[in-house]
Amino acid sequence: MDSVANIFRRYEDVRPRLPAASFEAGTRDIASLLDIADEIDVFVFDAFGVLNVGEVPIPGAAARLHQLRALGCTIRILSNAASYDHDRAVDKFHKLGMTVAPEEIVTSRDATLPTLAPGLWGCIAAPSDDLSDVPAQTVRLMDDPTDYACVDAFLFLSTEIWTPDRQGILLQALERQPRPVMIANADLVAPREGGFTLEPGHFGHLLVDRGIPNVRFFGKPFPEVYEIVEASLPGVPVERIAMCGDTLHTDILGAAARGWRTVLVSRDGLFSGEDVPTYCLSSNIRPTWHLSRI
Repeated sequence: MDSVANIFRRYEDVRPRLPAASFEAGTRDIASLLDIADEIDVFVFDAFGVLNVGEVPIPGAAARLHQLRALGCTIRILSNAASYDHDRAVDKFHKLGMTVAPEEIVTSRDATLPTLAPGLWGCIAAPSDDLSDVPAQTVRLMDDPTDYACVDAFLFLSTEIWTPDRQGILLQALERQPRPVMIANADLVAPREGGFTLEPGHFGHLLVDRGIPNVRFFGKPFPEVYEIVEASLPGVPVERIAMCGDTLHTDILGAAARGWRTVLVSRDGLFSGEDVPTYCLSSNIRPTWHLSRI
C-alpha cells in the first residue's frame, strides 16, 4: 500500500470490522486549536502525523501543547504505537522536545496487556523490546515454525522485523490450530520520514481475510484506549473532549463512536497533499473540525 488512495480503499474494505459511529452534519475549517479552546476541555492527540513524523517533531507542536495547558485545557496523547513500554513512550516525547507527563500518555499497548490470559504467548516484537511489562510467559517469534506451534496465543506488538515469510508461518500455524491473536496496534500504516510503513493492523486483517478466528484489535478506533482516556477524566462530558488525528478510519471514527468531537489534521499525516474533503465525502466520515497543523 504505497499510495493514500490504496490505503484509504483498504480501510474502507475492513470498515465492517470497525466500530459504528454517527457524525455531525458538516466540518468547519479552523486555523489552529486555539480557535476552539473555549469549546473543549480536553485535547487528545494522535502522535504520528500530528505531533511527529517518525522521529521528527512537527514544527509548532510542542509550543501548542504549552499554550493549551496555559489556557487550562487538559492534554492527552493517544497513540497506537505498541513497540515499546509506557516509560519508553514518555521518553520518546521528551526526545522530541515535548514535555509530557506519564499520565498524559495512553497507548494501545497499555490497553492490550491487561487482557492477556495466562499461558505462553508468542510475541512479534521489536528487537529492542525486552517484553518485561508483558504479564505472561513469552517466546519471540522469528523463523522457527516450532515456536509458532507451541504457544497458547499470539501478541503482535511491532512490524519492525516482520516479513511476508513469517506472516506465512503464522498463518499456517493458525490454520492448523486456531488460537487467540491480539493485534496491539490496529493501524494499517504509519507515516514516516520516507513514506508509509505497514503496521500490525495490516497483518491482522490479512489473517481475518483468510478466515482466521479470534483475531482481536486494540488501539484506535477500537474502544479500549478511549475508555482508558475517559477513566482518567472523571466528570468531563464526552462532548468536551476533542480527538486530534490524521486518519479518518482510526482517530476520527473511533472518537466519534464515543461521542467525542474530532479534529482532522491534514498537513503532515496520511492526507498530506491530498484533497481531504473528497475522502471525507467518499467515506461519510465527517470530523467536527479540519485544520492543517494544530
